[in-house]
Amino acid sequence: MRTSRLRQGGYGLARWAWAVGAAAVLVAACGGSDGGAPSPDDPPAPLLKLSTVSSLPDYVTGGDALVQIEVPPGVEGELVVMLDNSDVSRAFTKIGSSTWQGLVSGMVVGKNTLHAQIGEATATLEVTNYPITGPMISGPHEKPFLCTTTSFGRLGGGTLDGPLDEHCSTNTRIDYFYRRTTGGNARWNTPTVYPDDMAYITIDEGKPTERTVPYLVRLETGTINRGIYQSAMLHDPLNEGPIGPDKRSKAWNGKLIYPLGGGCQGGWYTQGGTFSTLIVDEWMKQGYAAVTSTLNIFGSNCNDLLSSETVAMTKERFIEAYGVPVYTIGTGGSGGAYQSFQTSDNYPGLFDGIIVNSVFPDVTSATLFKLFDSRLLNNYFNRPGGLAYTDEKKKAISGYLQVGNISAMSTSAGRLDPVLSFPSGFPEELKYHPVDRPSGARATVYDHTVNVYGKDSRGFALRPIDNVGVQYGLKALNDGVITVEEFLDLNANIGGLDVDLQPTPQRTSGDLDAIRRAYQSGRITYGGGGLASTAILEHRDYFDKAVNGDIHNKIHSYSVRERLKAANGHFDNHVMLGPGRVSDSLLQLMDQWLMGVVNDKSDEPKARKVVAHKPAGLADACWDESGEKIVEPSTPFGDGRCNELYPAGITPRMVAGGPLADNIVKCQLKPVDPADYKVPLTPGQLSRLREIFPDGVCDWTKPGVEQQPLVGTWISFGPSEKNLLFDVTRP
Repeated sequence: MRTSRLRQGGYGLARWAWAVGAAAVLVAACGGSDGGAPSPDDPPAPLLKLSTVSSLPDYVTGGDALVQIEVPPGVEGELVVMLDNSDVSRAFTKIGSSTWQGLVSGMVVGKNTLHAQIGEATATLEVTNYPITGPMISGPHEKPFLCTTTSFGRLGGGTLDGPLDEHCSTNTRIDYFYRRTTGGNARWNTPTVYPDDMAYITIDEGKPTERTVPYLVRLETGTINRGIYQSAMLHDPLNEGPIGPDKRSKAWNGKLIYPLGGGCQGGWYTQGGTFSTLIVDEWMKQGYAAVTSTLNIFGSNCNDLLSSETVAMTKERFIEAYGVPVYTIGTGGSGGAYQSFQTSDNYPGLFDGIIVNSVFPDVTSATLFKLFDSRLLNNYFNRPGGLAYTDEKKKAISGYLQVGNISAMSTSAGRLDPVLSFPSGFPEELKYHPVDRPSGARATVYDHTVNVYGKDSRGFALRPIDNVGVQYGLKALNDGVITVEEFLDLNANIGGLDVDLQPTPQRTSGDLDAIRRAYQSGRITYGGGGLASTAILEHRDYFDKAVNGDIHNKIHSYSVRERLKAANGHFDNHVMLGPGRVSDSLLQLMDQWLMGVVNDKSDEPKARKVVAHKPAGLADACWDESGEKIVEPSTPFGDGRCNELYPAGITPRMVAGGPLADNIVKCQLKPVDPADYKVPLTPGQLSRLREIFPDGVCDWTKPGVEQQPLVGTWISFGPSEKNLLFDVTRP
């Protein structure tokens, strides 16, 4: 393993600057015209502040960057900006009394040097540029990879060019859509005259007068990082003409929404399909812009690292085209919640606030633990000649409120099966088969994230999953729901699952290298990275009582809170609204929250500002069937009207004694202790229990094996070597 320094900053809320990690590298001009050393008595030359505002300077893509120069008081003269040996001064426009900004293009892949000078004041900034096709931080591109440019349908009948190369590239296109007076969006096919049936929007800017603008949306579509991206914002080209970072759309409120899509199973080896429209009436009529990519839909790409990289690159493109947003909100449910949490924590500054629903803390831990254990339980309960368990006993062993969730979660474990779920159109001859095609593409979450986890000698991804020492059904035993003999038989025969998801009599032992990397790199959400300074609004839905089972269980929200509390000492930046028919506007609440942070010019850390500016009265609440709002702290268990209305189930691993944080991959072991069981065990039963667990049982009071905090943010797995954490090329 090789390590290097880790960036602790990120892109935060700012007027024009991106926070800690985006600080400029400043070098003062030295000496006089003869190049000699300055005299000790000479006053130091003034410094300009030179920075990239479209991305971190270490992570520029596509050969261009929006660059900003801030001039200290008293400095006068002509601005000269050089990109290596090229004069790029003409790219810059003065946007304030002491600030210049320009889109600098022509950067080569690799290192570039920017040098700015006004009079005697200078600054130098090193910029590292990567191809627009990626990768940047996610490691080598996954192959094979299916291009979907010809089937992408979010264009109102239009089509994309290409694919133009092996990276599934297409030419960028601009389309305009309008909102009909009768509702719905339509393509603006005659962009020289307003449609007769076009709606108008009245914009209230908090001023004495309001203004009305055409409901016209500029939709940009192209490819970045092998994904198809789109951005949408209100723009009236007939009245405004061209727009850019120095000439913004007059109808844009300066704020950006980044929707993130759900799914997971089958989310690999593809550019991805059509996503939901960005022309969302709630967003557009308030003046928001929106942007996303097919690789931010987990049904196409179930890899949070690749998703975060795509967010960074796509947001960079947006800023270069339209300017720096006042703030950015990430939003989504299920797989979109995964991305919201993990991008916020691991790559801070990309999102300032997140609005989430159907919550899970991450891809790797809680969800996969639940699915893995459910597959084991389903196999056990349905094995020929096995013990017969009532539904009540099965629910007690699993922790679910509905017995149907066991088989449902077992089915969802298909995302760990290398032969089951491939995207539509994936060639059969390229698929993995344990006998016929052992080197084929494997359809698992782990193999899709192999750049993080590394490979075994066969080229299969290492797996951060383990059930050695797990006492399935422990709570059910101690609650008197199952007998000692049932508990012993369950744990003697539960077994494990191999890399092909086939049952094994022995328990599954996780790969320590993969477990370590999962913790260190944030594949298991830590909560103390960027999430500590992110405003989190959760719309808590409720599916625990779904008779046929549902993956979106309420308990996962509290796993997030436990991690935030462990990392930061509190979860005051997380508010949960729901279950029930939530009547509050989460977008308006988030806007109020983030604008409070934006307008706070104090030197307080951002994390404190986020807590301090949570809107007054914004607190946990649920709604009953009549629509009445019940304001009370949201807790996983215990008294309270909300828990009475919407009780939470738990997971098989929590029944086994695992923590509410649900973040221990591999437990530390301890000897079998009779005091841990509330029912008496005979000497024979104790002896059998020790035979079942010869190395001991889980000691959940201790951290997991290799469990550790996030080692840093903006970690790269290549090709960037700036923050490379691991050498994952070795077998």
